[in-house]
Amino acid sequence: MTSNILVTGATGKTGRKVVEGLLRRNQNVRLGTRRNNPAFDWDDPSSWPGALEGMDKVYIVYYPDLAVPGAYEAIQGLTEAAKQAGVKKAVLLSGKGEKEAERCEQVVVNSGLDYTLVRASWFNQNFSESFLMDPILAGHVALPMPEAEIPFVDTDDIAEVVVEALLDDQHNGKTYEVTGPRKLTFQDVVKEISQATGRKIHYQPVTMEEYSGMMKAAGLPSDYIWLFDYLFREVLGNPDNHTISKDVEKVLGREATDFSDYARRTASSGVWNQSIPQTI
Repeated sequence: MTSNILVTGATGKTGRKVVEGLLRRNQNVRLGTRRNNPAFDWDDPSSWPGALEGMDKVYIVYYPDLAVPGAYEAIQGLTEAAKQAGVKKAVLLSGKGEKEAERCEQVVVNSGLDYTLVRASWFNQNFSESFLMDPILAGHVALPMPEAEIPFVDTDDIAEVVVEALLDDQHNGKTYEVTGPRKLTFQDVVKEISQATGRKIHYQPVTMEEYSGMMKAAGLPSDYIWLFDYLFREVLGNPDNHTISKDVEKVLGREATDFSDYARRTASSGVWNQSIPQTI
């Protein structure tokens, strides 16, 4: 059966892969981006009804994170707009161990829509497509929480789980925690990437205060600094959030992608062999 599905964050780390997966399954996909027509812009609620018009289902990814101020109100507004547009089902990407994200989840749960919640651990792709890419390229990764053991999850796995959740009603009303198959510290991760690339990459543990100071010195905005302080302290700092889940295997019928497989695959693409432009 073919559905009309709006994918918010359609060019992001999970969204673009969800789009690809849905198209392979012959679904009608609308890209939820500011450049699409009709456009979808989280900062412009007036764009939401047009993007939702004619859609049966929606994949909700809030940028930059469900923990930030304003996310709860945005999810409330989008969920209400979806109901008014006749949308029947929502799949929400959430963060594993984030209390603020769980508040947003309850908006979807209590909306009257069919729903699936997908709670993700930290992404493998943070090291190749996001804020940890430049330190890897520089060969020096300074991060706090050296003792945290994190079940990093691959965005390929997240996207496949989301596609199944959107297309199969057996996942309605379910909450899935998606993680990798084992836990790694930041030092473990850097070692695996170093081995996969054949490059010397050093990990340096720092305090949270030192890391915040580094971000301030780099000129990052205060809301960005707040978010990462929250994610490190509240999520990575809580051992309860380090548990491994078998939900990827439950949904997909296969084991979750191991970090070493991700590292080898990414190393072979050459993205970790780029040079960082020098600034004067």
